[in-house]
Amino acid sequence: MITGNFKTSYAADESLWNNWAKRYGFVLAVVFLLVLPLFADNYVLLLAGQIAIYVIAVTGVNVLVGYTGLMSLGHGAFFAVGAYTTVILHQYVEHLFPLITLLVSIVVAAGFGFLFGLPSLRVKGLYLAVATLSANFIILFFIRQDWAAPWTGGRQGIETPNAMFFGQEMLSNTQKYYFIIPICLAMVLFAQNLFRTRFGRALIGIRDNDHSAEILGISLYAYKLKSFAISAAYCGAAGSLWAYFFPAILPEDFSLNLSITLVVCLIAGGMGRTLGPVFGTLLILLIPEMLKIVSGWATGGDGRALIHFSSIRDIVFGLIIILFLIFEPMGLVSIWDRFWRVVARWPFSK
Repeated sequence: MITGNFKTSYAADESLWNNWAKRYGFVLAVVFLLVLPLFADNYVLLLAGQIAIYVIAVTGVNVLVGYTGLMSLGHGAFFAVGAYTTVILHQYVEHLFPLITLLVSIVVAAGFGFLFGLPSLRVKGLYLAVATLSANFIILFFIRQDWAAPWTGGRQGIETPNAMFFGQEMLSNTQKYYFIIPICLAMVLFAQNLFRTRFGRALIGIRDNDHSAEILGISLYAYKLKSFAISAAYCGAAGSLWAYFFPAILPEDFSLNLSITLVVCLIAGGMGRTLGPVFGTLLILLIPEMLKIVSGWATGGDGRALIHFSSIRDIVFGLIIILFLIFEPMGLVSIWDRFWRVVARWPFSK
C-alpha cells in the first residue's frame, strides 16, 4: 500500500511545489488570473478584486489564528488602519507612488498590531478574542470623531484616491485588478515560505504547545507580538488596496462584522494551511452571489418578491455555513487534500 510521497533528496522534500499537482496547479491559476479580464465584465472584475483583497486579509488572520493559535476578533480595525493611512498620505502628497503608500500602510498597521497584541502576553483563547475586540471599538471611535474628520471624513466617510503609476491614473476595474492580483500572489507566497523558516516553525510550536516551546528556548512574548504585527500588516495591506479599489470608504466598512467575516473565511477554508484563506474567501463571498442569482431567477426579477426572498437568502447562507462546519470541520482544504491524495496514488488509491 502506498502511504506517502517518495523523495530522493532534501531539495525535493523542501521544495515549495513538491509534486506535479502543485506545480501545474499554480501555473494554471496564474494563467487564469492573467486572462480573466479578457472575457469578464466589470462586475466580475469588481468581485475578483474584492476576493483578492479579502484573501490577503484572511491570510494575515491565518498567520495569527491558524499558525500561532491566537484568536483575534479585531482585524477589521487593522484593515481600517491601512485604508485610512493610504487616504491620509495622499492628502499630503497627491500623486504618491502607490507601492510607497502600501508599504507605509503595512508598517503603520503592524505597529497597531504590536500594540493591541500586548494582551496576548497575559491571556489567550476566548479571553484574548474578547480583549482584541477593543481594537475595533477604539480605532473606529477615533475615526468617527469630528476633530478627525479633515483626515478621515468622520461618520460620513471620505473619497479615496486613484492609484497612479508613472503619471498614468488607474480608473478602470481592469487596471485595478492587474494592480491587486500580483500583490495578492506575492503575499500568499510570502506566507507560505514564512512557515518553512525557523521563525515560522517557532510560531507553529507555540500553537501546538506553548509551554514546550518555551522550554525549548522560544520567547513566547517576542514571537506572539511579532505574529500579531505580521498579521496586522497583512490586513493593513488589504486596507490600502481597498482604498485604491473603491471610490470611497466609510467607518461601517470596517466594523466588527468585517472581523468576524475574516475569521469565518479562515475557518471555512481551513486553518493553518496556505490555501485555506483562498478557498474560504471564495466560498464565503461567492455563496451570497449565487444565492442572489437563484433568488432573481426564482422571483422572476420582481422587486417585492426579492425583498421577501432576501431574508430567506440570509437564512440559507447561514445554514450552508453551519452544515459545512459540522460535516467538514477541517475546511475546504481537507477536501482538496483528499482529492489529490487519491489522484497521486492511482491506481492504488483504494
